[in-house]
Amino acid sequence: MEAAWFAIVSGMLAVYAVLDGFDLGVGIVHRLVARTDEERRTVLAAIGPVWDGNEVWLIAAGGVLFVAFPRVYATAFSGFYMALMVVLWLLILRGVAIEFRSHQDNLLWREFWDTVFSAASALLAVAFGTTLGNLVRGVPLGREGLHGMPLFTNFRPGREPGILDWYTGLVGLFTLATLAGHGALYLVWRTDGPVRERSLGFARVTWKIALVLWGGATAATAWVRPDLFSGLGSRPWTIAFVALAMVGAWGALRFPSRGRELAAFLASSAFLLGLVATALAGNYPFWLRSTLDLSDSLTATNSASAPQGLGVALAWWAVGITLVAGYFTHLFRSVRGKIRPDDGPGPTALPAVSTPREPAPHDPPVEARIPGRRGGDARTSRNR
Repeated sequence: MEAAWFAIVSGMLAVYAVLDGFDLGVGIVHRLVARTDEERRTVLAAIGPVWDGNEVWLIAAGGVLFVAFPRVYATAFSGFYMALMVVLWLLILRGVAIEFRSHQDNLLWREFWDTVFSAASALLAVAFGTTLGNLVRGVPLGREGLHGMPLFTNFRPGREPGILDWYTGLVGLFTLATLAGHGALYLVWRTDGPVRERSLGFARVTWKIALVLWGGATAATAWVRPDLFSGLGSRPWTIAFVALAMVGAWGALRFPSRGRELAAFLASSAFLLGLVATALAGNYPFWLRSTLDLSDSLTATNSASAPQGLGVALAWWAVGITLVAGYFTHLFRSVRGKIRPDDGPGPTALPAVSTPREPAPHDPPVEARIPGRRGGDARTSRNR
């Protein structure tokens, strides 16, 4: 039962990496592939209906972790408290930036929030990559738990490392490049015109950089955690995850040049799924591996809830994940196809419209009195 829940949490994290990964990637490349306000509204419209739903997968994965492995949940939140607060604020800034940019028809206002959106997305990608690096490398977990890991110490992996060192930083940079390429391929699939062409060129370059960093991160992992690869070798079925990542990397490089836009994005998604699944499968049974004493580590066995509770939770999880899968299938089917600026950045946007009043006899037409009708975000006209 513990192994099944380890696989469930790992699978939800992998799905989150794919779904919110392209949201983060779109944010990273936002200012690079879109140069005019209309192009930037097109980019935001491409993720508008789905970005907030994609982020829910992170919350759901955290909830499932709390149910199945409460000790891991409590220890991780106390040890990574400062890093989690940084992630929380970055998530808030991304949402605020998307919503606020349309509230003023002012060039500097929109440039500011576009910059906030891109910067928060890039920093989140690095933060999530660094988190994965900490899970693989290990943390200074003792018998009394994990109390407030420092952001960095001497930037070297060791018995008492910080959250950031050269290894976790390398994984963070690799994640940044990978998600940037993932988001660019999503825009290639969902947009047209100059945004698509720039995204295509950006994806080609970024994926080459990402694969070079992948090789470097793999070599570094073999030096920091050689036992992770022996764990993969002892479980032949994990070869499927490695193969999925390799095929996905090949497709992300080859399909764009052949005009197969959706296939390229799906290949990118397969790469992320295979990569996260491989890392967590190799790490099994460890959730938090202690760098001080391996016996103090938190594993799927010593941190799981009672078997009876896990059995009841599994039944409810099956119902919930079925509903979620149906909802996301309907959502992505309803927004398929090329995006246009008039589609707007999303249903949650607030229109930049003042409180309506009765028009005076000599008032201009209503279209002229709605901010954003000519130069503002298209979400205004959509919400009307």
